Amino acid sequence: MTFISERDLAVPMRDGVLLRADVYRTPDDVPRPALLALSPYGKGKQTLGAMGSQPGGSPLWDGGVEAGDPGYLTDHGYVHVIADARGSGHSEGLYRGWMAKQDGEDGHDLVEWIAAQPWCDGNVGMVGISAFGTVQLHAAAEQPPHLKAIMPWNAPADFYREATHHGGIVQTFFQDLYARSMRGRAVSVVAEQESDEAFRARLEEASADPDLRMYTTLWNMVDNPESNPSFHDVLLNPLDGPFYRERSANSRYDRIQIPVYARSAWWAYAHMHLVGTFEHFTGIPGLCKIRVDEPVDEERPLGEDYNAEVVRWYDHWLKGERTGIADEPPITLFLQGSGETRHEHEWPLARTEWTTLFLCPDGSLGSDPPAEATRELLQRPLVETREIERLRYLTPPLAAPLELTGPFALTLHAALDQPDANWIVVLVDVAPDGTERELTRGYLKASHRAVDEARSEPWLPFHPHDEAVPVVPGEVVEYRIAISPTANVFPADHRLALDLTMLDHRGDPRPPPGVSPVHMPWHICSSATTRATIHHGNGARSSLLVPVIAERGHPWAS
Repeated sequence: MTFISERDLAVPMRDGVLLRADVYRTPDDVPRPALLALSPYGKGKQTLGAMGSQPGGSPLWDGGVEAGDPGYLTDHGYVHVIADARGSGHSEGLYRGWMAKQDGEDGHDLVEWIAAQPWCDGNVGMVGISAFGTVQLHAAAEQPPHLKAIMPWNAPADFYREATHHGGIVQTFFQDLYARSMRGRAVSVVAEQESDEAFRARLEEASADPDLRMYTTLWNMVDNPESNPSFHDVLLNPLDGPFYRERSANSRYDRIQIPVYARSAWWAYAHMHLVGTFEHFTGIPGLCKIRVDEPVDEERPLGEDYNAEVVRWYDHWLKGERTGIADEPPITLFLQGSGETRHEHEWPLARTEWTTLFLCPDGSLGSDPPAEATRELLQRPLVETREIERLRYLTPPLAAPLELTGPFALTLHAALDQPDANWIVVLVDVAPDGTERELTRGYLKASHRAVDEARSEPWLPFHPHDEAVPVVPGEVVEYRIAISPTANVFPADHRLALDLTMLDHRGDPRPPPGVSPVHMPWHICSSATTRATIHHGNGARSSLLVPVIAERGHPWAS
């Protein structure tokens, strides 16, 4: 079926600001359900056919082209509306960074405008991934009457913990994203809220940070306040608080009362998309379906597999057709290492056998607690080396296949010779021939080690990140580090490795096959040479909690 397009339609928001939208629909004037895509990535490039279909890793691959395919969606009976977010592209107004409150409100107003148009039958959903996905949660929390369901794929739940500060450590992906894909009339929220004098003082304080000064590109942004205003707000808000709560969907879960279909992939940039998918499932009170696939960057523009799933979801919720999607269990998981896909009903899995493995001073990882002994990790800063030092802890070869599916948690007892450090924990599947496949990571800034026990589970320590308390050099301190979930079947003779590190940089971590290096997370790390002494036994037993799915066998059963 042929579709027609209407470009740059002016859509008035509640405060009079005009957002611009492109509408793709069939030429026959029959009212149909509509699907809204909204982001600051640029509506025009979403349908720029010249790029063709590009796989991850292609030099033409553009991660911001993720609004869905108007041709496919109109062929299947939908109107597709793609809009520029406030302060970006062709829309009026000011851009105040990722998911400012205005974005959810604008999503509400766009939905209601769409529902009132003669080409819409009054049923509206939303499409797109990442920023396009996250804004769906914020729009749903505004409760527009005509928004009947959403499909927020690759959507962070917690802007601080999942996107800008992994374990309290600043990660730099948003510096690049704001500069590359969110160009517009951006303003610093901190600058708006404070006097010029106070704002300059905050910038001067940030620019004096010896860690930041090691990264000249990042330091130069602080020294030039208009260069990247939205990332200035990240640097000037080092602790969790109102700035991040406004931008975090999990702060408004109680207001999301329509069906939700969330999706991500294992690894998923080591935190940013994956963790939120599970948080949506456990936190949204109504119907929430999730799916987690193998680690891969989808082709751009998004391919038929994505668009077909959009149609399957919305044919049920907007057209009332039986597509089978409502009959499936709520969780679909891809199992790495086996290639299987399996349905589940809860998270973490009820049949999980939580198992403690002890870090041993000989470098082993096993079920028997060791005697007291220590190991040392010495990391020099990037100004001296690019070598990432690690302490590896390795299980014996497995006698039979083993499945680990769920979140992990590390309890680490260590003394530092500096007042702060960045713990970066990596879990790896090691084959008999030495081939390695990274599974997941966990992060914690030492000064952010405080745990809120009331909000924690054994497998998921919750750090409030509301203050930074320096470590007393030489004092043995307990660190509880959440490690992002994974699902992996280890074949016989494979091993689980835990790598304890304190540094990463551009180019490390290396992504799994099929994942573009565009999405590498790397963090502002220490400018000081740091020595860590790891304690293993007696009253300071360092250990890893692992989620064993025992139907495949349990080599570490007590």
